[in-house]
Amino acid sequence: MVKKLISEFVGTMLLVIFGCGTAVALSQVYVQAGASASDTGLLTSMYGGIVLIALAFGLVLTALVYTIGKVSGCHVNPAISFACLIDGRMGIKEFVIYVVAQILGGIGGALILSWIFASTTALGANGYGDASVLGTITTPTIAFLIEAILTFIFALVVLSVTKREHPSNGIIIGLTLTLVHLFGIPFTGTSVNPARSIGPAILTKGVALSQLWVFILAPLVGAALAALFYKFVISSSEPDEMPEPPHRPEVMYEDKEEIVEKTARKPRTTKKSSKK
Repeated sequence: MVKKLISEFVGTMLLVIFGCGTAVALSQVYVQAGASASDTGLLTSMYGGIVLIALAFGLVLTALVYTIGKVSGCHVNPAISFACLIDGRMGIKEFVIYVVAQILGGIGGALILSWIFASTTALGANGYGDASVLGTITTPTIAFLIEAILTFIFALVVLSVTKREHPSNGIIIGLTLTLVHLFGIPFTGTSVNPARSIGPAILTKGVALSQLWVFILAPLVGAALAALFYKFVISSSEPDEMPEPPHRPEVMYEDKEEIVEKTARKPRTTKKSSKK
């Protein structure tokens, strides 16, 4: 269990460092370049930044799945652990311990970012309204709905592909996280992970901390719905065991036995040496 908790702590910390760190670094680049709303290339740069941030989150999760996934399952997300709890893949005690390790990892990652960038004002915290790229379009209700939907699809994919171990699982999970970030960043910055949101919000304080409730509750709601959908719709439609490959016709086995018997009865012939 200790190895699992260390893996979840380190994994969540790395997720925050690489994912949120990329967002903070890009914002610093814009500031250093003196970008403003009147810049003609700002819109293009913003779209490029969204893609880079989405890829950063997706790629680091892919790397983590192929490393700590063998130890803890690479949840690195209380919402995913909650989905696994509802689906019966872990107990309540293990769930609570996992969540504590993940939250501490998120805070640890945010602390490292605050030291790297020598600031706690911008650490990739999630937000809506004026704290969102889309501004007042993203109301608390819209933010909650967006986060619930994004977590639903993400958790659903995780539950589906991890039913059986496969070499492509990490790639599929990483690409799904990239997908939800591509859509969600303009609205909320994309959380789908309470631990990822708690760390930066605690250090940033202010608006980020007051809006944190959305990025805790919405992912948990989305994960719960995903677990129920998987359990009663997808899992109930899947066979309990993999179907066996079709058998060859019995005649093939009979022919094989006959060949073996004939070979066994066939006398061995030795080549006589000829005398000169």
